[in-house]
Amino acid sequence: QVQLVESGGGLVQSGGSLRLSCAASGRTFSRYAMGWFRQAPGKEREFVSAISWSGDRTYYADSMKGRFTISRDNAKSMLYLQMNLLEPGDTAVYHCAATSTVVPTKTELVGYWGVGTQVTVSS
Repeated sequence: QVQLVESGGGLVQSGGSLRLSCAASGRTFSRYAMGWFRQAPGKEREFVSAISWSGDRTYYADSMKGRFTISRDNAKSMLYLQMNLLEPGDTAVYHCAATSTVVPTKTELVGYWGVGTQVTVSS
């Protein structure tokens, strides 16, 4: 198993930036493909971005392309999400996700979840 703990959320003005981090512990981090999902109040959890085991492939939801960048540091067992040009519509709880078999681009593919970190973007 792997345990995931997110950090880096907060309140930011529209147009601002935040960098989310996800610390993994347990089994070897490089055994997992990783992703970020988010859930706004009253909405379903949705895919944000994902990255392959070695970090050579990245995936983004259309609305995040060009604004968000996912990365990982396998030596440190860390996953990151750099978020730029934030909009009020980005307000949500952001969850770190891991799976060992496929890259997690859908919620049903995720094996492990973090509890999330709140991101609030004011207009």
